[in-house]
Amino acid sequence: MSMASAGRRVIAFEALLAVVLLVTAATIYFVKNSWGPYYTTMDDAEAVPAAVRPVAGASTGSYRWNCGRNERGHRNTANIVVTPGKPGPAHHLHDYIGNLGVQVDSTVADLVGKPTTCSNGDASTYYWAVLRLAGPSNNEHGGPVQVPVSLTMTYYGNPLGPVLPMPRLLRAAVGDAYAHTNGGALARSRWTCSDTPERQTMKYPLCDDGAAVVRIFDFPSCWDGRQLDSANHRQHVVFPVAGGGCPVGTFAVPRLQITMAYAVPRGTRYQIDAFDEQDHDPATDHGFLVNLMPEPVMARAVKCLNSGRACDDTATKRSAP
Repeated sequence: MSMASAGRRVIAFEALLAVVLLVTAATIYFVKNSWGPYYTTMDDAEAVPAAVRPVAGASTGSYRWNCGRNERGHRNTANIVVTPGKPGPAHHLHDYIGNLGVQVDSTVADLVGKPTTCSNGDASTYYWAVLRLAGPSNNEHGGPVQVPVSLTMTYYGNPLGPVLPMPRLLRAAVGDAYAHTNGGALARSRWTCSDTPERQTMKYPLCDDGAAVVRIFDFPSCWDGRQLDSANHRQHVVFPVAGGGCPVGTFAVPRLQITMAYAVPRGTRYQIDAFDEQDHDPATDHGFLVNLMPEPVMARAVKCLNSGRACDDTATKRSAP
């Protein structure tokens, strides 16, 4: 082969490579911009920060249990933490797992003694805005409610010391249903794809074929030691400060992480069931808990965390499947 022929082949290859790169960049640009400001590819997602290195005596264990995926469709418009005893707007549905006593007119007191979907007898309630598909034939509130294909419940400890038990009937909230209109200071939405767990975003991720959309709630875990609730449902249980420690005047309790995976078909729009004025902004994602875990079970969870053991009670048969 002559040098001139080889040179032409190199130039042709470089030209082909340039075209491929240009088409790829144009495709990514089109995808990002055609879906609107609330969707993103995982290329633009942020790397998950490295975990804080625990000190000696830290609560490095974990505790997992199973409350199902809301396969039985326990959902309604109530918010027993924010507006107890009153139904919410007709279009704003919450998914519930755990306590089966939550009705549209329920209060926290109504939950005591009710059956639960949890494997370990945990009668707490955990709830969040439903996720809907949002096709062109659906109305402004979206289409079919999506049930997660998997849902994991995990308690973690604190990297700077032991944790105390959560008190009975403690309420806690993560995220802000009004983040779109109030500046977003309390927004805590976290999304990723099942094939890119090392990156997360506050937007709806556009996942690759075969990858699930993953939604994560990381609840606050520093309790003031006095109140079971507060005026804004957040002042009594707050998030750790930078470095992992609890603010002065608060005490570490088990940190709840709920992770849900949804089988959203590639190319299908989806959205959380937000209030009208919030434009289905993913930043408005939010969840709540009311702790009714039996004291012996809470004690077991705390012991697992403080002793550095990974305890798993997910295999126990759920009391109300």
